[in-house]
Amino acid sequence: MSIVILGLSITSSWGNGHATTYRALVKALTGRGHEVLFLEADRPWYAAQRDLPEPPFCRTALYQDLDELRDRFATEVAAADLVIVGSFVPDGVEVGRWAIDTARGVTAFYDIDTPVTLAKLERGDMEYLSPDLIPRYDIYLSFTGGPTLQRLERRYGSPMARALYCSVDPEHYFPEPSEARWDLGYLGTHSDDRQPTVDGLLVQPARHWKDGRFVVAGPRYPDTIEWPPNVERIEHLPPDLHRGFYNAQRFTLNVTRADMIAAGWAPSVRLFEAAACGTPIISDWWPGLDSLFEPGLEIIIAIDRASVLEVLRGMTDHHRRTLGARARDRILASHTAAHRAAELEALVSEARAAVSTT
Repeated sequence: MSIVILGLSITSSWGNGHATTYRALVKALTGRGHEVLFLEADRPWYAAQRDLPEPPFCRTALYQDLDELRDRFATEVAAADLVIVGSFVPDGVEVGRWAIDTARGVTAFYDIDTPVTLAKLERGDMEYLSPDLIPRYDIYLSFTGGPTLQRLERRYGSPMARALYCSVDPEHYFPEPSEARWDLGYLGTHSDDRQPTVDGLLVQPARHWKDGRFVVAGPRYPDTIEWPPNVERIEHLPPDLHRGFYNAQRFTLNVTRADMIAAGWAPSVRLFEAAACGTPIISDWWPGLDSLFEPGLEIIIAIDRASVLEVLRGMTDHHRRTLGARARDRILASHTAAHRAAELEALVSEARAAVSTT
């Protein structure tokens, strides 16, 4: 297929989880013989933080506004077999309307933030998607599965809402010998709704176990947070350092945004990255997590400071390594970027068949 993707960013991973998802998926699609053009709005906050300005696995082009998009890329969008518009694309409603009106192939909305998107629509916030656009996309690709898919079809009129979870590139994320620098680490951009869980499952354990070694990596944490002395802070960690970061932890923490917890079935890309490295994961709980990993055998569920400390100080190294290896096996069996590329191909075929019968 010829594929055009209009996404938030593939060139910069600064402050967003979209870039790593797009990089893995696009690389896998190219590896399966497809040609991909990725179109990204040129924004100053990403321009100053581009850690992959020219991805080697696709053609990438930057544009300033919708007028430039129309002038330069209408022919390629019209000719593409598949056109995907992603969540949080600047001027996403106008971009989506133009893409749907211009494309002759299958059109899809790829929502990397589905619960956030639906919460915004409930408030009348149409930053990058409007209710009237949802029925016009041939496919609604969602990072969130479960009941949310039925809601998208029944309430919002999507003709075909399907899960396309995040994934991981096993060529970039794998176990490697490394000295354990930290007992527990967390990688994630600050958000107000996640911070109480970060406090409860990492900061408080650090305060009560002064000999423990902890780390929090990610931007936008306010200066008002008082980190314990044994919590190291890393402002930004580019993707090429993620593998080393995970491999340097005895355990890693997964924390989920409130909207994602409420929706369920919404794994984050960090969850898959850590598991692919064989790093044992301590996570908060949300519906559907047990459909991805088996609690107790492939992932540890923690509810408070005491449960975290019990794992950090009580689990044997053999048990810890076994848990990490089982999680990695699960990833390699079901959640690599190659799996997602194959799933996307099948969904496009399904959408074509549906269109041909209407």
